[in-house]
Amino acid sequence: MPHIVHRTVSRTASLRVQKEGGGFLVRKVIGGVIDSCDPFLLLDHIGPVTYKPGEALGAPDHPHRGFETVTYVIQGGVKHEDSAGNKGELRSGWVQWMRAGSGLVHSEMPTEDLIRDGGTWEGFQLWINLPSKDKMIPPSYKDIPPESIPVVEDPQGGATVKVIAGECKGTKGAITTHSPILFLDIHLKPGSSFTHEIPPSYNGFAYVWRGTGHLGHDFQLAKTGTVGVLTQEGSVFLMKAEENEECNVLLVAGQPLDEPVVRYGPFVMTTDEEIQQAIEDYRNGKLGFVHQPDGASGGTPSADFSNQDVCAPLSAGPHSFGDTSNGTSGEHA
Repeated sequence: MPHIVHRTVSRTASLRVQKEGGGFLVRKVIGGVIDSCDPFLLLDHIGPVTYKPGEALGAPDHPHRGFETVTYVIQGGVKHEDSAGNKGELRSGWVQWMRAGSGLVHSEMPTEDLIRDGGTWEGFQLWINLPSKDKMIPPSYKDIPPESIPVVEDPQGGATVKVIAGECKGTKGAITTHSPILFLDIHLKPGSSFTHEIPPSYNGFAYVWRGTGHLGHDFQLAKTGTVGVLTQEGSVFLMKAEENEECNVLLVAGQPLDEPVVRYGPFVMTTDEEIQQAIEDYRNGKLGFVHQPDGASGGTPSADFSNQDVCAPLSAGPHSFGDTSNGTSGEHA
């Protein structure tokens, strides 16, 4: 019988809800206290927040280049549109994969009913870096309704797993990202546990987004808003719910790229020169438009990078849906 090496948690952080951008309530799972987890650049837990009629926030036209995103809606609705002419709506339980690649401009705004009637919004957005050799591949995207997301039921009845990406118990996920990853949403009944085998070469983290549980075979306590970065050693990872409380855990892991990362607002490249080129291309309209600027026929977009230091770090961290103060913010796809 092969020897099983368990993965544990090397570091934990309890994340507070913070207000960002135009007023979004966000827990910065990756991209805040934990700066990154190669190949992951950012994971934001947005909400839950309940809006009154007319209050719901969105992210108007903004650019991206050099990475891919996964958006997972727990509750609420968002309508999206991009400079390639794609558009659609994401509702509760939907997932969107988007590859920004060589660059695009898109918008993410509340659905009309959420604006009109108000309601609760909650969701996640994950940023995944692209290898340097593939940063300029064409953009692409896919919307996946909840009925197309595979669900794995634990034979012992204690866990239900949505397989968003990667594989779980022989079931492949709904999306295939350019950089191979694992993305599971695991619902544990009170007192139940679940183990998953992660490729030894992957970096990873687990995030408790609802309830209380324990991470790893050493049973580190994790309440709502706790993220645990996995150790490099081992492959089998355990998650367990408290005896009297359900627990929802995102388990995310991926093959590290081990490459330089230069980030400037909505652009993630490998050199300062590539960042300068991305800014220039955006300002010259080469990434296209969702909505044509007034009086323009391919002119300069409204966001202005001209007075920004493109080599400066994102000292304030990534921003959330709705931050449109300038081109260095609005880090949500």
